[in-house]
Amino acid sequence: MDASYIIIGILILIVAYLVYSYNHLIVMRNMVDTSYSNIDTLLQKRFDLVPNLVSTVKGYMNHERELLEAVTKARSDWMNASTIQENAGADNIAAKALKSIFAVAENYPDLKANKNFLMLQEELVGIENKIAYARQRYNRTVLDLNNAIQKFPTNIVAHYFKFQNKEFFEVESGKVREVPQVKIYDGEN
Repeated sequence: MDASYIIIGILILIVAYLVYSYNHLIVMRNMVDTSYSNIDTLLQKRFDLVPNLVSTVKGYMNHERELLEAVTKARSDWMNASTIQENAGADNIAAKALKSIFAVAENYPDLKANKNFLMLQEELVGIENKIAYARQRYNRTVLDLNNAIQKFPTNIVAHYFKFQNKEFFEVESGKVREVPQVKIYDGEN
């Protein structure tokens, strides 16, 4: 009789652990999904400002058409992204192009004095900071989930219920890591 209570107790502990592990994995997966949605929301805010930025600087930066086209293309790529890697690539290209626009703007005193431009620049810098924080948070939650999926004995529960590792939000190619080249118009070219 004592042995049957011990066996029942062990079975209850195993079931409780399985339920706990499964629920913990669900919570972690939901945190990853929420973190990704937060990045997506911030990118949407950033890209909603892009048409305003382009229309504000277009009159001043006639010779910087490549930069404006890069920002517009990055917005289009982001809207068509279907994977985390595509989203991250578009995000990184947009960030690089926006930094270049702000660097080139230093050569246009009238543009630097434009209130719309200054307001957009301030808002975009704030959003960039929030995006950087959101990326870090997302990658932390992905790391936690991936670790839980791979650690024993939780990996048994994860495998049985088909939990998959998530991708990190990172730069995908060396080209995106390159320092942007800023062309300064000197009036002679």
